[in-house]
Amino acid sequence: MLVGQGCSFLLQAGYFVLLARLLGVREYGIFAGAFAFVGIAMPYSTLGSGLLFVRYVGSQPNSFAVYWGNIILSTAIAGTALTALLYVVAPHLLNPASAAIVLPVGIGNCIFGQMVASMGFVFQTFERLRMTAALSILTNGLRLLAVGIMTILLPHSSAQQWAMASLYVSVLAAIVGFVVVSKGFCWPQFLPSLVVSHAVEGLGFSLGWSAQSAYNDIDKTLLSHYGMNVQNGIYTMAYRIVDIANMPITALDAAALPRYVRDSSSNDVRGVSRLAVRLAVRASLVGLMMSAVLFLAAPLIPHLVGRGFAAGVQALRWLCLLPAIRGIHQLTGCALTGMGFQRYRTAVQLAAAGVNLALNLWLIPRYGWHGAAWASLATDGLLAVATWLLLKGISKRHA
Repeated sequence: MLVGQGCSFLLQAGYFVLLARLLGVREYGIFAGAFAFVGIAMPYSTLGSGLLFVRYVGSQPNSFAVYWGNIILSTAIAGTALTALLYVVAPHLLNPASAAIVLPVGIGNCIFGQMVASMGFVFQTFERLRMTAALSILTNGLRLLAVGIMTILLPHSSAQQWAMASLYVSVLAAIVGFVVVSKGFCWPQFLPSLVVSHAVEGLGFSLGWSAQSAYNDIDKTLLSHYGMNVQNGIYTMAYRIVDIANMPITALDAAALPRYVRDSSSNDVRGVSRLAVRLAVRASLVGLMMSAVLFLAAPLIPHLVGRGFAAGVQALRWLCLLPAIRGIHQLTGCALTGMGFQRYRTAVQLAAAGVNLALNLWLIPRYGWHGAAWASLATDGLLAVATWLLLKGISKRHA
């Protein structure tokens, strides 16, 4: 998974550099506002069908076809409804330039992008992680190709043009992924009653992912709301670099989830908890190393993406501690999900999202992207402490 994430890292880094140069700081900020707004609601577009697949097909492989069909059906229905709702609401929450591109961004990410992400869960269930990584490589490779073509043919593209190009990339990736999964395992069987019967549990998973998206993206949405497109471009650029640096932790997280699910099925809660703590410590150390790399490499930003992003050096140095903090809360939170305690993780994530919203509403109007960075550090730190204590508490209760 780490090797696959590393390949994806190279593609994503190339795509990111070219996109920042293609759009410039203002247009990049416009796109970032729309993308973040869609990202907050995006987890609901699958109704948790990917995690439902891991939970049920992992222990009942003969139910593959109906849960594979559930992914397609849930995403098509919920994604379409959610995109329509976002399109209606966007003009009231975003600046006009970002609101104008919410529809293509929503279709690309809420329907086709999330479908590809859920296909990754299919391979993850059977611990075929190289295929999970391959889907990520496919998507980022197509994005790099698209932005490279636009750099040659349309060297001064707008956020609107990139939104449409990104939509085409998502559609193509979804088609390829569908064929690969269906031919590699079996073709889907559509059972609408399954969508209904698992709706509540799936929404519980979606609620947790939505809370995570909220505390990751609400700062960018508010920067767009206040018309700070240039600051949004600077801040989002630094935040995306942090996301790329977080890939080793994401890889470990993806590799651990099937093990958590399998071990917890034998009621070995303490064993899962010990494994999660061990992995969280190691992930945090890896994250700390990545933080040091980000801090030292920050001055390269203007040379890579253009001098318009020069303030990104300071932004990245403020945000560089996030990988070390995420190493704790991602691995401990993943263990809670695998053990069947998603409701506790969701409650903590919702609390973190509420704190993040309050901090951003207070800090962004006064301090711009600096306030957003401070709110992100405070929220992730709170989440790391809360999930660690929660995991320890559950382990002691089951002792």
